[in-house]
Amino acid sequence: PWPWRRASYSVGDKTGGMKRRHALGVPLSLALPISLAALSIGRAAEPASANAANAANAANAALTRLRAGGCALLLRHASTDPGIGDPPGFRLNDCSTQRNLSPAGRAEAQRIGAWFAARALAPSAVRSSAWCRCQDTATLAFGRPSVWPAINSHFGRGAMAPEATREVSRRLAAISAGQFEVWVTHQVTITALIGEYTDMGRAWLVAPGAGPSEKPEVVAGLAFDG
Repeated sequence: PWPWRRASYSVGDKTGGMKRRHALGVPLSLALPISLAALSIGRAAEPASANAANAANAANAALTRLRAGGCALLLRHASTDPGIGDPPGFRLNDCSTQRNLSPAGRAEAQRIGAWFAARALAPSAVRSSAWCRCQDTATLAFGRPSVWPAINSHFGRGAMAPEATREVSRRLAAISAGQFEVWVTHQVTITALIGEYTDMGRAWLVAPGAGPSEKPEVVAGLAFDG
């Protein structure tokens, strides 16, 4: 097994008190400023230099996995204008009726693209939900994506269809060694697929599950802060 496989923990969301799950030992930039040692009661804190070395080793391992391929990034779209879901009566073919990227979100999407370029990482395919905020994130980061209905939002419309989950798992299993894909989607879709909450502009590195019908296996949580 890959040495950076996650162990997860829950922490309070600073903005609303919601419990969120984060990955340990893997983030290329930790999702929250908390040390591993702080999670163990009665354990002496490791020296800061040791923590930094552990984080660097985990980052290198995650980059190695990306380059090895056979995996995908489930990327939540970048930051948007305030709101939840979309305005009543929104239309997929009319971006003006949807909740869209904020100026900060557009800059965030460009930083995501720069993060990959700086590491000479190029996805073999970029797939996006049909929503404009996802397509815009993908376009600003990587160039125009392919729209993939399997990763559309189902917010307010019930559970994710089982066939969509199976399609995602089949596509993930078909990604060749040495290649990875980026799938730009929504928080509700990511949660349905892997059971994780995801902040806007953050991603999970996933690999195929145990079989073609199994849900993706989480390898690492990624942020693109540096």
